[in-house]
Amino acid sequence: MRIGRYNFTKRAIWHCCCILMFILALVCILVINALAHRLDCQRTAEHWQGESKESFSQISCFIPAASSVTRNDIYGFRYKVLDALHTAALDADGTDGLWVDAWSREGKVKLSSSRASTDASAVAVDGEYFTFHRLRLLSGSYFRESDLMKDKVLLDEEIAWMLYGGTELEGMAIKVNGQDFLVGGVVEREQDAESRRAYTSGAGVYMSYDAYVKLTGDDRVDCYELVLAEPVKDFARQTAESAFPLKGGEVVVNTGRFTLPRLISHIPKLGDRAIQSNGIRYPYWENAARIVEDRCSILLIVTVVFLLLPLITAAVFLVQLLRYGTEILTESVLLRIAEDAREAVRVRQRRRWEKRQGRHDA
Repeated sequence: MRIGRYNFTKRAIWHCCCILMFILALVCILVINALAHRLDCQRTAEHWQGESKESFSQISCFIPAASSVTRNDIYGFRYKVLDALHTAALDADGTDGLWVDAWSREGKVKLSSSRASTDASAVAVDGEYFTFHRLRLLSGSYFRESDLMKDKVLLDEEIAWMLYGGTELEGMAIKVNGQDFLVGGVVEREQDAESRRAYTSGAGVYMSYDAYVKLTGDDRVDCYELVLAEPVKDFARQTAESAFPLKGGEVVVNTGRFTLPRLISHIPKLGDRAIQSNGIRYPYWENAARIVEDRCSILLIVTVVFLLLPLITAAVFLVQLLRYGTEILTESVLLRIAEDAREAVRVRQRRRWEKRQGRHDA
């Protein structure tokens, strides 16, 4: 009796552990899914596609600090993108909506208002940068590549309070390295934990790439971003790798980077992230994406560990169930078939005997 109770208690504890580990695995899966959708800048292809039936892919090209990729290189690559779209026969109705791009570099500038001045981190941008990085506007509006005047800047919330004591600043005068500019608006930086951790440059400003080059004379691109129609798999990546002047840089496919196959392929690289010998200074949004990538990969490993015990238990149960079912099948169905077969043989034998007896009597 005691042995029976002990075995029952042991099985109950085992099953409770399996259920608990299965629940924890589900929690890990939900966390991975939440992390995968957290960084809006990694989902530009999805936003750009909208209701279109065309597939799109988002690509980022990161360029080493020692290389010299300039605006002219970007313009040259744009022509190659148009050629690639023409070769793929995608430009029959024009190329509007088939692609969008942006480029940027980081630097330092001095900002001055009527009440204060400070050094600031500057992100010089061109193309449709704010299509890729949809920072929340607290006031004003974005500037774009098509704007005729390049004298607008966007301040982040921290520097807006520092220089002006508020955020409703559209149209206010500001000096950048002693030159006159206008405040186009104020933005709030990304609030997710990964972006906040990755951004370490302090208070900052966004300004036109053209204006930055005029101020500093530095025409070197750090990062180029592209969303391109994807008529066949890897069309965008192959276009970037074959035509973009990387000069020792790296192409990253942002679209689908947090899917299961990509996370599995990333697991062996987890220990290599701290070793960088390519001379690339990744922007904070890419570092944030890599933090998410690492966390998702680690959570995937934890999920598999949590699922081992429930899956093994389920497999053992299925084997036992199959064995029990086989025994039941043997004992009931097969035995009944054998008995019916034997009865049929007896009936035939009796009929034959009766037939012989009938002939003998006759």
